[in-house]
Amino acid sequence: MDESGADRIVLGLLNSVEADGTRSQRRIAAELGVALGLVNAYLRRAVKKGLVKVGQAPARRYAYYLTPQGFSEKSRLTVLFLSDSFSLIRNAKQDYGRIFERARAQGYERVVLAGKSELCEIAMLCAVDGPVSIVAVVDPDASAGRFVGQKVVPSYDEVGEPFDAVVVTHLTRAKSTFDHAVETFGAERVLAPELLGLRLPDQRVVS
Repeated sequence: MDESGADRIVLGLLNSVEADGTRSQRRIAAELGVALGLVNAYLRRAVKKGLVKVGQAPARRYAYYLTPQGFSEKSRLTVLFLSDSFSLIRNAKQDYGRIFERARAQGYERVVLAGKSELCEIAMLCAVDGPVSIVAVVDPDASAGRFVGQKVVPSYDEVGEPFDAVVVTHLTRAKSTFDHAVETFGAERVLAPELLGLRLPDQRVVS
């Protein structure tokens, strides 16, 4: 099996564990269309790598949970496959369109984009003539300047004007960007596209 095929199995496994950590390996194998022994091998490997943790469940069964590393790996693999196709653009446009509508419904009119990337550019396009306005792009790895006509600064403290919410647009470090924003501003003020598969730091995560 090539590396791409192996990554797809890992992504499918991590998605399955996140959705329901008590489902059987046989069911996971059926959903992924692979042999039961292969699921068992990849699950043991995921546990060894620290992506998945095993717990006890009723009726002498095991329950599996994603660790923080597991969530990060799932996000990385999701972006890896999406970025190689038009699915990224299509899904991102839909997600950011919904995010901006939700932001307006919550009374957020001015937002900051967290992360200079292709997702950031898509979000900017979605915001044109939309219900919210973008104040700035924050990216600690990017030099100050402008991106697609928008101000870029390395930290939230340097935005220089008030904003209501943060929208995650980082591709390669989406999870850490999301977690930092939640820690800084609170979960209610941080919005992220579904395609990144992000969750709150304490949501179905074990250390």
